[in-house]
Amino acid sequence: MKIKTSLILITIVSVICDTMVLPFYPRFFLERFAVDDPLHTGLYIATSCVTVMLMFPLWARVAKRVNELHLWVYTQIASAVLGLSCFYTQDLLLFWLLSQIMLAFKASYLLIYPYVMRLESQDKHLNMASLFSVLMHFGAIGGALLGGAIMQWFAARYLYLIMMMGDLLQVAVCVYLIRAYAIKSAGANEQSSSIGIPSIGAWPRYVWALGLLSLIFYLAAFTIRPFLVLYWSRIAGVDDQIIAGFMYSIPGWVALLGLYVSYRHKGSLNGYQRIFLSLFICILGCFMQASEAPAWFIFGRIIFAWGLFQITVNLEVVLFELSKPERFAADYSRVHIFQNIGVIAASFISASLFSTLAASWTFYTAAGAFCLTLILLVGFYRDKILSDLPRHWKFLGIRS
Repeated sequence: MKIKTSLILITIVSVICDTMVLPFYPRFFLERFAVDDPLHTGLYIATSCVTVMLMFPLWARVAKRVNELHLWVYTQIASAVLGLSCFYTQDLLLFWLLSQIMLAFKASYLLIYPYVMRLESQDKHLNMASLFSVLMHFGAIGGALLGGAIMQWFAARYLYLIMMMGDLLQVAVCVYLIRAYAIKSAGANEQSSSIGIPSIGAWPRYVWALGLLSLIFYLAAFTIRPFLVLYWSRIAGVDDQIIAGFMYSIPGWVALLGLYVSYRHKGSLNGYQRIFLSLFICILGCFMQASEAPAWFIFGRIIFAWGLFQITVNLEVVLFELSKPERFAADYSRVHIFQNIGVIAASFISASLFSTLAASWTFYTAAGAFCLTLILLVGFYRDKILSDLPRHWKFLGIRS
């Protein structure tokens, strides 16, 4: 098995295992620790984001001296041991400590993306970025469905047992690659492996612009997520975790369809125009999901997912257009910081809204954030949006 193929396999396993608990954190804390506080859930998710964000640059520095495959063997063994500890612990404070340390080790797996990019020639970087986008969505679908099945048929703590098994599988694949290709433990290339955070003064203006857009956009998108499963169960009147997991995963299914449509129909709108139109679709989708009518929720979730996919992909397309091949990894890591800040803020906002107001206010708040993103987009890239626009009024660039 080739190194790239093997890394794709363990990426899928990693995303599935590490995202299956995400839609069910409120129910997990209630069932396992009798904690029914939305603010607690929001704080935990935000803390998890901070842990990963802080540890990623540290692992990038370690990778200068230790080859990533060797590094992943040690970090995933540690993750497996800590995952098993999370499975057995019955103390909430101890669970917090163990799970955050586990996430600190799991953060090393963010190095897979630049590692694979290093194996590919520059003319294949965009194709590889698209492939990883597919993997993320496919993993999110699998994780939501698997997590829903476990919550439906087993105790919530078994999520961490499955997570541990995934870590051990990844260890086995890494050990196989090390032996099959005689990979040495020393870092291959200090300059290529380093993707640490550069000084602020070196950041180009387009990174700040796209970073700010990404921050508000991710804040809007993630404000909806933490309590969506509970919201659906309440408005549908059905306490079925598999169905709830499917509703949560709709954006993933729509993204797979979107990738196929984008491949077959290139369209004529530029990336800025697609983001512009897709923001209106996301705003409409938010209001439809807030209606508390199951049928409207499903329809709104589908069109919301379409807009979400278009914006996510085209923000990256615009970034790669403005950046240079030798700056791809650095610029991408910088924008990723803004994305994480948006996710962290969304965790607190969502928890506060859910605990003090009606659950539907998470959708209204998200719609407001999408409106702010729209205003910033027009402010930053008005000329790009208006470029040849009269000839291009087609739905998201798909030819009729």
